[in-house]
Order: sequence, then structure tokens, then C-alpha cells
Amino acid sequence: MKTIISPSILSADLCNLGNDIRRTKEAGAEYLHFDVMDGVFVNNISYGIPVLQAVRRNTDMIIDVHLMITDPIRYIKEFAESGADIITFHSEAGSDIAETVKLIHSYGKKAGIAVKPNTPVSDIYKYIADVDMILIMTVEPGFGGQGFIYETVDKIRELRKYADSLGKELDIQVDGGINAETAAIVREAGANVIVAGSYFYKSADLSAAASSMRG
Repeated sequence: MKTIISPSILSADLCNLGNDIRRTKEAGAEYLHFDVMDGVFVNNISYGIPVLQAVRRNTDMIIDVHLMITDPIRYIKEFAESGADIITFHSEAGSDIAETVKLIHSYGKKAGIAVKPNTPVSDIYKYIADVDMILIMTVEPGFGGQGFIYETVDKIRELRKYADSLGKELDIQVDGGINAETAAIVREAGANVIVAGSYFYKSADLSAAASSMRG
């Protein structure tokens, strides 16, 4: 499967976000990763609907929204109508998973399910046929710049093997501690959508950073 790069704008310069988004597209990234945190599901607060609307007005890139919020089904309509192309929510966040996936699809958006590092990926096997993407968190969600948790690689490999056994062409996304070295590890395990924040936006050459993660 093609490797897709999804830089997390959580690590971009929010005072110059329009320029950073332009540079991201010029670097060859396909997606923009948009992290939403509520201070409840994770111990941090980021940004929400007004920022998403502003980003949508200023780019035609695919916006990949990652909801790290409690009971995400409450906000699917708002995120869908504000410009998200992909909406990923956490299996651990309290909403009915099947109903949340169905609601996301009802707005014509792609649906993803995320799992924390300590959540067995087998917990969401029964939903794989209905989703477009699974996000394996390779750090604990909530803060950028954390170190990669190598124990999560086995989950990626297990998930790819299971999806292949179903004949399902599933996007497997990874998020957390990604750089050129760890990107190679997760790609080998079966991931094809690579999220990077600090590594990408702190690079002197964004194009080179994107290329290094593709391998």
C-alpha cells in the first residue's frame, strides 16, 4: 500500500499556521493531522471547531481529524460539517463504537478507530469490516514530543495480518514518536499512514523529512 504522510499541526507554528500548511503541502504530505483534546479524555487541551474551519478555508488537503475527547459521538456532526475528511475517535472514549462509525459515514466522511498503547487491538476486530482506518497510538495520547513505545509494533503487525486475512484493504495509521527510524519500523510492520509532529515541523527541510518517513 502507498505510504501516506500526515503531519500533525499540533507541532506547527500556530501564529503562522497558513504558511506552515502551505509548506506542508509543498513538502508532498497528503494529509493534515488535526489533534483535538478536551482535557478530560487526555490531560491536555488543544483546539477545536473554529481552528478546523479556518484550516478548511485555507487548504484543499485532506484533513485527518483525531478526536481525543470523551463521548465523541456528540461532536461528529460539527466536525464533519466544519471540514474534516477523516474522523478518528478512540475506542476507549465512551461512545457506542458502531453507532459512531455509522454517524461519521452518514456525513460522507471516512471513519477511523484509535486505540491507546495498552488497549489490545483485538478489542476492535469486530469493527474492522466497517471502518476505513485504524490508528495505533505509539505513545500515550495527549502530548507531542514523546518517545516511541516499541511494544506497540507487534500490534501493528497483528492488525495487518488480521485485516489481510479478511481481504480488507485497511489503512493502518500510527501516531507518536515518529521519525525516519521509527517510520521504517512501523512501515515494515504494516502501517501505511504515518503521523509526525515534532520531527516534521522542526526539520529544516520539510520535503526531506517527508521523504525520510516514506523510506
